[in-house]
Amino acid sequence: MSDHKEWKRVASVQDISADTGTLRVLVDGEAVCIYDVDGAICATQDKCPHGNASLAEGYLEDGKIECPLHQGVFDIRSGRPLCPPVTTPIQTYEVKVEDGAVLIRPQP
Repeated sequence: MSDHKEWKRVASVQDISADTGTLRVLVDGEAVCIYDVDGAICATQDKCPHGNASLAEGYLEDGKIECPLHQGVFDIRSGRPLCPPVTTPIQTYEVKVEDGAVLIRPQP
């Protein structure tokens, strides 16, 4: 696998909220949500495509994030919408953790 897109350090694992399991960060002017799913770090776009809501403010459970505005649910690993009213997938990011630092890059 070639590194055609550069990895970007966006946070530390310890920055992710222990209460919500989420963290909102800005990467090149775009909001990204970082998740801690039982120790596995994942990342998606932060803005719900159905409405102007931050997924970092949503409800995280079993690898799914529920939008706080309209209760649409996404699989955070694939970005796939799981129930109405959301129908558009969200952007996911490849994630790696090095020495406690969270690095991301867009999925191809």
